[in-house]
Amino acid sequence: MTPFVSLSMYALPEMAAANATFWAAIREALQEEGFANIPETIVQPSLDLPEEIEPQTLLSHMCGYPLLALYPGQYEILAAPLHDLPGCAMDPSGMPTHRSFIVVATDSPLRNLEDLRGARFTMNGWHSNSGMNLPRHLVARLAREARFFGSVTVSGAHVASMAAVAEGSADVAAIDCVTFGLVAHYRPKDITRLRIIAETAASPAIPFITSSHTEPALIEALRRVLTGAAHRPALRQAMTGLSIRDIRPVKAQTYAAVAAFEEEAAAAGYSTIA
Repeated sequence: MTPFVSLSMYALPEMAAANATFWAAIREALQEEGFANIPETIVQPSLDLPEEIEPQTLLSHMCGYPLLALYPGQYEILAAPLHDLPGCAMDPSGMPTHRSFIVVATDSPLRNLEDLRGARFTMNGWHSNSGMNLPRHLVARLAREARFFGSVTVSGAHVASMAAVAEGSADVAAIDCVTFGLVAHYRPKDITRLRIIAETAASPAIPFITSSHTEPALIEALRRVLTGAAHRPALRQAMTGLSIRDIRPVKAQTYAAVAAFEEEAAAAGYSTIA
């Protein structure tokens, strides 16, 4: 069984070299600890959620919502990154967080959440924490008779949602602040077509994971390498290229907060974003 690495959550084409450098630094550290059969390259990322966390997954990262909803028992959480981007922060417990930005077109007449009633909402996917779960939680208190938006469509990716709003085929979307910040860095002209009108609650940052089939010693080595970046100059430099300020240890139960957003929306009578 050949292990593989896939870093698909934040993988704009312009970031391929930075992600490769990041993995190369981790791989070198693992080899220094005596581990063999460590893959040299990152596999081509896919935006589609897999049917399962493949047993040979050595390192990846995935949104907390599908981890809880679709893949129980199939993964081990390793650590979570704190991005050096607007909307990202550290909570009082030391857990890195992110949130979603509610965006409309720059010239849109929509100014606040109440204005969004009846608007055309688009999202990257039904199992996205940042694209669906967090905005559902945000507008649940405003929904009437379990409905708020005029229509809900799936774009397939945050960047596609941003384009749909900018081009006028949708009125509003919820965009992960990390994606928004990376697009602002690599494609600044795209951001000038959008305007942020609200922010969601903070949520635990998207974690690095490995398959539950990964050998325990290698799991612990991955955790040590990721969270020990301050003592590894090559890894620290690679993180800078990805706008990652720090990588912190995290407990799996931290992601119960993601489920809590869903439960609170359901308690308000808004179990499905609509």
